[in-house]
Amino acid sequence: MLTKRKSRSIAAILAFAGTLTISGLHKFYLGQPLWGLLYVLLSWTPIPKVASAIEGVWYLAQDEESFDRNFNQGKSGTRNLHPQTDQVASIAEALRQLDSLRRDGLISEYEFEQKRRQLLDQIS
Repeated sequence: MLTKRKSRSIAAILAFAGTLTISGLHKFYLGQPLWGLLYVLLSWTPIPKVASAIEGVWYLAQDEESFDRNFNQGKSGTRNLHPQTDQVASIAEALRQLDSLRRDGLISEYEFEQKRRQLLDQIS
């Protein structure tokens, strides 16, 4: 089954629109019709309007990768043109986190050095 990629911006706009008009449109857009129906049925209460506002903020707070993981079955809308650059960036981030653990005393200097070498060996 082919499904069209969902846009984080459109989901946020529909969620915020639900605070002023019909709540739940963003749920229908994201392929969650039962939640959308629940929002419509509860539209006489403030609950769906508050929930829509919170979800709108949540959609905007997520990065594209997180949004894709949650609502596009993990499929990104952009093709990965530079996999080597992405690999180096992810290893650099892992090294920063590893260094933070070392500085906080959660791992020893020896453990840090072993893991650092493993990470650096992954760069091909």
